[in-house]
This record gives sequence, structure tokens and C-alpha cells, in this order.
Amino acid sequence: MTRASLDKQPHEVASMFDDVAERYDLTNDVLSLGQDRRWRKEVAKAVDARPAQKILDLAAGTGTSSMPFARAGAYVVPCDFSQGMLRVGKRNNAWLPYTAGDATRLPFKDDVFDAVTISFGLRNVQDTDAALREMHRVTRPGGRIVICEFSHPTWAPFRTVYTEYLMRALPPVARSVSSNPDAYVYLAESIRDWPDQPALAGRLQGAGWSKVAWRDLTGGVVALHRGFKES
Repeated sequence: MTRASLDKQPHEVASMFDDVAERYDLTNDVLSLGQDRRWRKEVAKAVDARPAQKILDLAAGTGTSSMPFARAGAYVVPCDFSQGMLRVGKRNNAWLPYTAGDATRLPFKDDVFDAVTISFGLRNVQDTDAALREMHRVTRPGGRIVICEFSHPTWAPFRTVYTEYLMRALPPVARSVSSNPDAYVYLAESIRDWPDQPALAGRLQGAGWSKVAWRDLTGGVVALHRGFKES
């Protein structure tokens, strides 16, 4: 079994996700109490994919997050650095153009995509700022970024309860449904240590994104950040 450390060495994180690939979608559904489905619907609305648009879906895993964009008629590229995740995705939806790639060194030309999105994956990247700059590079002028990531509940009493759930309840639940429960200990720690909403917005601006804003979901358990690349 593999558990990545919080210094997020790429080979450790990729290996960890390889281990959980087979039951990843099921485990997420259980651990989020079904909320992940609602969150992904909100991502799809924010991305607002249109026919013939090119969408880059980073940390796409098995491709579950890419399906709404494909159904909207967009050309979506699911990209992930876990070969195990990509194999499971390819088995389930062989027609999608799954691409192996590191978010800090994307294998795409400049100004290619109308929108770039990443859900629950940015905090697993070793260099957040480099990834945000790379996303900016591959987005066309006028294009957009949508980030869905675990964040910090805005109501203090709920924040305390949520942190307790992450560190105490999540690992036992993961043991019952996941093929690698130790991975979810890392994921809980990475959520706890992740920057809050204003801090992430500042990093987006620092990477060149404009009109940066965010919207809290489920009381700030998750935040949806958006920005644009100036024309």
C-alpha cells in the first residue's frame, strides 16, 4: 500500500492514486455522503462547455468529471498523471482521448483550450503556482479556468466538526470501502493544510488570471474558483 507524504513528490502521489483507481469513484461517493455528485454538477455549470469548444480536464482520474463536457458537445481531454486512473477510465470510456500529463509541465501547446478545469486535484500537485501558470499558458486569450477544491468552512463551529470528521471519521470509513485506506489519511491531511479561499484566489491572480472570484459550496467545505485569461 502507498501513502503519499505532504511534500507531494509526484511519483508518490501517482502511485497512491494508482492503488485506489479501481474503487475511487465509489469511495468518493461514500466519503462525501453523495455530495460529490452535486459539486461536479456545479463545476459543469461553471465551465459552461459549448459544442466544439476545447476543454482540458486536469486530474480527471477515470474521466467521470469529463463526461458532462462531452455530453455538452465539447471536445474534452481528460488528463492525469496516474496511469492506473487512466487505465480504468480507458476501460470504461475508451472513446475519450485520455492523456498522461503532469500539471506543472503540460504536454500541450500555448493558447489551445477554451477552458481548463481541475476538480479535487490541485492540492495534490507538488508546485501549485507552476500548475496555475501552466493552465494559463495552455488557455486561449479570453478563456477561463474553473477550480473545484476542498476548502475551509466559513462557520467556525461547523469548521471544527468538519476537521474532526476529516481526521477521525474519514480514515475508518475509507478502510471499509477503499482499496488503499492509508491514501485517504494523506487526503484528509492535505485538505486540512490547503490554503483558504482568499489565499487561493491570490495565487490565481499571481499566475496571471484576471477577474478571479470564488463561490462556496456546502458551507465552504468546497470552493469553486474561477478566472479568465485576458484577451
